[in-house]
Amino acid sequence: MDARLYVIPGSHPSAATQRMLEAKGIAYKRVDLMPVISKPALRALRFPGNTVPAMKLDGRRIQGSRAIAAELDRVAPEPPLYPADATARAAAEQAERWGDLDLQAPVRRIVWNAFRRDRAPMASFAHGARLGIPTGLAVKTGGPLVAAAARINKASDENVRADLAALPGMLQRIDDWIADGVLGGESPNAADLQIAGSIRLALTLDDLRPAIEPRPAGKLATRFIPDFPGRIPPILPAAWLEPLRSPAASSSS
Repeated sequence: MDARLYVIPGSHPSAATQRMLEAKGIAYKRVDLMPVISKPALRALRFPGNTVPAMKLDGRRIQGSRAIAAELDRVAPEPPLYPADATARAAAEQAERWGDLDLQAPVRRIVWNAFRRDRAPMASFAHGARLGIPTGLAVKTGGPLVAAAARINKASDENVRADLAALPGMLQRIDDWIADGVLGGESPNAADLQIAGSIRLALTLDDLRPAIEPRPAGKLATRFIPDFPGRIPPILPAAWLEPLRSPAASSSS
C-alpha cells in the first residue's frame, strides 16, 4: 500500500490522521507544508480542496480526517476505527462529526490569535518537520503568513474570547461522551482521535493546560496522542480566561 500524507506541522486533524495510520499499521510518507502556502500547493497536487490532512493512497486522493478515516477502515478493516454495533457506531460518528465541525475551528482560532501576538512559539511546532527552509527563517519572516492565517481562520479577538467562553461546555460534552462509553475505549476509534487531536493542540497553550489536563478530556487526548509538538507560553488576556477558572468549568476534573 502506497500512502503519502500531506500535513501542516501542529495541525490537529493531521495529527489525528497520523495516529489512524499508525493504529492500522500502515506505513506512510509524511509531507510537511507551510500554513497558507499549503492551499495552492494542494491545488497544484490536484486535490479537490485546499485543506490538510490530504492523502494519496495507492494513487487515490482523499482529503479531510473523516474521509480518510472511512477510507482507511475500508482498505484495512483491522483494527476498526468504528464500532461494529450499529447504535455504537452512530454515536461514535456523531462525536466524530462534532469533533470535526464544531471543535476544530475554535481551537485553531485560539492558536492563531496567540501566534498573532507572538509568533516565536511557532518554531516549537515544527519539531521534526521538513519544511524546505530553516525553521528560524520561517518564523522570522512569517509575519504576513500569520496575519493571513489569522484572517482566514477568523481568529479575531472577539471570536476567540467567545471561543474561550464556550470551551468549558465543549470539554464537558467530551467528558460526558467518555462517561457514556462513546469515547475512551480500550483502543481508539475515529471519534477518539478526531477529538484528541484538537484537545492536544489546546494543551500546547500554557494558558489553557491547567483547565484541561486534569479532566477526562485531557487524559483521553494525552493517552491516544501522547506526542504532540509545540508550546505557547502564557499570552492571552487574563479576563478572557476567567470562564475556564470558574468552579463550573472544572466540574468533571
